[in-house]
Amino acid sequence: MIVLFRSRLRPETGDDYAAMAEEMLARARTMPGFVDFKSFRAADGERLSVIRWEDEAGLRAWADDARHQVAQRLGREKWYASFELEVTQVVRRYGFDREQPGR
Repeated sequence: MIVLFRSRLRPETGDDYAAMAEEMLARARTMPGFVDFKSFRAADGERLSVIRWEDEAGLRAWADDARHQVAQRLGREKWYASFELEVTQVVRRYGFDREQPGR
């Protein structure tokens, strides 16, 4: 499962957002099924986070996490100017890594 989270922060978003984001990432990493997290920022200020989960059960547990729900509420109330979330299932996956033979 892959979650694509596109967002734009409000100009007045403060340090409390960064603290919560760090807390949420640390918490997500302890959840069963969490695989990894990457975040990118475009020149126009849009942010993209890519979060991978092993399965839907892990993602559902994260969605139901009480502290994560608090962060979501605060995001809507004070931090985000906008956001869009897409949840996808991997249909196919392949790759190449010269540093890891056999992959």
